[in-house]
Amino acid sequence: MEIEIDDGAEQQQQPIPLLTPYKLGNFQLCHRYPATPGIWTKEQVEAWKPIVDAVHAKGGIFFCQIWHAGRISNYSYQPNGQSPISSTDKQLTFKVQKNGVDDYKYPPPRRLRTEEIPEIVNEFRVAAINAIEAGFDGVEIHGAHGYIVEQFLKDQINDRTDEYGGSLENRCRFALEIVEAVSNAIGADRVGLRLSPFADYMESGDSNPAALGLYMAEALNKYGILYCHMVEPRMKTVGEKFECADTLLPMRNAFKGTFIVAGGYGREDGSEAVAKDNADLVAYGRLFLANPDLPKRFELNAPLNKYNRATFYIPDPVVGYTDYPFLETIA
Repeated sequence: MEIEIDDGAEQQQQPIPLLTPYKLGNFQLCHRYPATPGIWTKEQVEAWKPIVDAVHAKGGIFFCQIWHAGRISNYSYQPNGQSPISSTDKQLTFKVQKNGVDDYKYPPPRRLRTEEIPEIVNEFRVAAINAIEAGFDGVEIHGAHGYIVEQFLKDQINDRTDEYGGSLENRCRFALEIVEAVSNAIGADRVGLRLSPFADYMESGDSNPAALGLYMAEALNKYGILYCHMVEPRMKTVGEKFECADTLLPMRNAFKGTFIVAGGYGREDGSEAVAKDNADLVAYGRLFLANPDLPKRFELNAPLNKYNRATFYIPDPVVGYTDYPFLETIA
């Protein structure tokens, strides 16, 4: 499934055996970044097991985020050098991103045919099954930040004229089919969904993000999934926070499960969001990466390590990943 690995631009792509009795079809691989882990082969599932066990041994709960890059890719990461797939054939404008990863030109994607879309839905389902086999407690479907799910959700990208395009209901169909398939496969109580209706990552804006977010929040109640994880409207682009009047409160009030918010939170405003019942949980990314003991630091109101964005996506197993100090180390 769609958590990517790097086979090397110069190497010939080879078929990958899948840990599943089901045939995935033509879209087993959707590589995007170098050195990103996968969970579609037996070897990958087995490799995850000791990692998951180690997290559980520390009392942690471990969900695997499953995602498909869609058009956010290039030929070198696709099997046989083919075009990336998407809801559209519109090309992403060339940009050099600040994170140092997206530094190549994205080619025109190939628009998926209607009859091919169930194959992509099935890939998410198989990835979820593999994640549970590896020992994960559940999966988070990545429906945010311009990747394939959002390429169907957002009207800036989705220009389809079939049942997966046009109306808000049609544009949300793909995402909800994935939620249903994954929930049926592993149980809705093991499923979360991440959404960023207000964001414009990778040219994925929408003309009415509030309506999109509210529709999805209400529609998800049908499936009884564990949580909905939404990115705050102020996080419209990567790493930048903007003051705005938009709010996630209508989505929070509409969704009946656990509602998680993310996007530029610190200690004080994160605590305030929960205290005011604006969210059940607050997710931290950059601060947690730079502070492995973040809950303790919040509890003590201790100083935080400053994160280094330049090392977020490098493949080094230590630098920018496990080299940030604990409070005890500093003391």
